[in-house]
Amino acid sequence: MEDLENKVDGITMPAENSQVSVENSNESSNEPETISFADLGLDEITLAAIEKKGFKVPSPIQVLAIPRLLNGDANVIAKARTGTGKTAAFGLPLVQDLREESDHVRAIILEPTRELAMQTATEMASFTTGKYPRTAVVYGGASMRALRRGVEIVVGTPGRVQDLIDRGVLDISKIDYFILDEGDEMLDMGFIEDIENIFECANQDCRVLLFSATVPQEILKIAQRFMGEYEIVEEEGFEEEPLLIEQKYWVMRESEKVDALVRLIDISPDFFGLVFVQRKSDADYVSKSLDERGYEAAALHGDIPQGQREKILARFRSKKTRILVATDVAARGIDIEGVTHVVNYEL
Repeated sequence: MEDLENKVDGITMPAENSQVSVENSNESSNEPETISFADLGLDEITLAAIEKKGFKVPSPIQVLAIPRLLNGDANVIAKARTGTGKTAAFGLPLVQDLREESDHVRAIILEPTRELAMQTATEMASFTTGKYPRTAVVYGGASMRALRRGVEIVVGTPGRVQDLIDRGVLDISKIDYFILDEGDEMLDMGFIEDIENIFECANQDCRVLLFSATVPQEILKIAQRFMGEYEIVEEEGFEEEPLLIEQKYWVMRESEKVDALVRLIDISPDFFGLVFVQRKSDADYVSKSLDERGYEAAALHGDIPQGQREKILARFRSKKTRILVATDVAARGIDIEGVTHVVNYEL
């Protein structure tokens, strides 16, 4: 393979259809120079937004992805774990490149859940210091006013994006960027057909960026079909820190479960937790049972209107609600710090 002289602080950028990785600096015996966001090719406006956000140094996946998105036209599969800063890895280059007003959508970002879509849209807006680019988030129940006024970036769930395309409300035939976030999660949730249909409607010359914690065979099939030449980039040498989780299970009759859950809450100082159930009716029942006993609990499932769901999550984040009883699908993509317990009420 030819050695391309495209480098960021000694990191060589390879040709397409290759795989590249960056090792954690902790693995090296020689202390490397610290790479800054400025080294990655971001301009002064974007760097000011980064400083305002409080970011200090780029994460490994940002070091790998940002220069590739700012330079050239390579399609990229980025293997990135949750919490590694991948939203900034694609968001910062997008905000920098799409800073002028456009009469059409220039980037589509697909997320597996409405909560993740909202989080990503909020993060994109926080990177934007001027009027543009404008970002709209689309999901079931969300207003389409921003979309009608005109935006450069659309963030949404596959089902909603497909619906808006079918209704002629959303046109992605001229986009420059197609970003598929949490690719493996979307496959697990059965969105593969929607994703393929959306790809068919997109500008065939757009850049495709796929972020996924794992790269299963199904992801590679999508890449081979829609991405043409691409690079796979990933952080190398990372070792998962052992999770400090104590796991227990209790065997009991169905009629004893609520009392057992109450006892668990009572013996746990500052209980702040998620309780997973199978059905929407179970979420309502368990939440009501806890509420009647004086506990700050709320239910979260697909039948709850979106506006109310957002209020429930806001109360949970602020710990005004200490117990969130949810179906696992409804709770996907929730990013809450400080949770002390996760209870699988039933398997």
